[in-house]
Amino acid sequence: MSPEKYLDLKEVLLNAGYDKEIAWSEAVKPPKTALAFFHEYAWVVLNSGMKNQVASGIWYRILGALERNCTVRAVFNHPGKAAAIQDAWDNREKLFQEYQIQPTDKLLDWLQSLPWIGQITKYHLAKNLGLDFCKPDRHLVRVSGQYGRTPEGLCGELARITGDRIGTVDYVIWRAANLGMI
Repeated sequence: MSPEKYLDLKEVLLNAGYDKEIAWSEAVKPPKTALAFFHEYAWVVLNSGMKNQVASGIWYRILGALERNCTVRAVFNHPGKAAAIQDAWDNREKLFQEYQIQPTDKLLDWLQSLPWIGQITKYHLAKNLGLDFCKPDRHLVRVSGQYGRTPEGLCGELARITGDRIGTVDYVIWRAANLGMI
């Protein structure tokens, strides 16, 4: 993908109302509280293997249940994911403390040790925690493969040329693919 093609896609997304998401991906920082860490972890667990649009509706039900001191399972019928999210909620302070002491070079391994975080989702969570990675999901693998590149190679090169974060390049390509634009 040429830098021009990437910037064209980004412009279309900005004009289509995805400006807040793109701005977020450019400015994302590590969480400062246990609650913020929980939100990022729980969102990635919920969203894995699910269309973003479907996950969004369930997400607000989960947050509402937790605010009312109900269980996650009361509003989300996936036993494994509900249990992982509930456990993270119940132990958010401990998890956040563990996260804070991880050396940078060990953080991806630690993230992958969390329930429902795997080889691909560890990159999604790392991105949401402010690290500059791309998530090699099916959309990004497909698109980068069309250009004879790895996801990391394509996103890294476009980031270097455009000045956007790797995570932003990933988001633009992912959203464009999610919407059927590429």
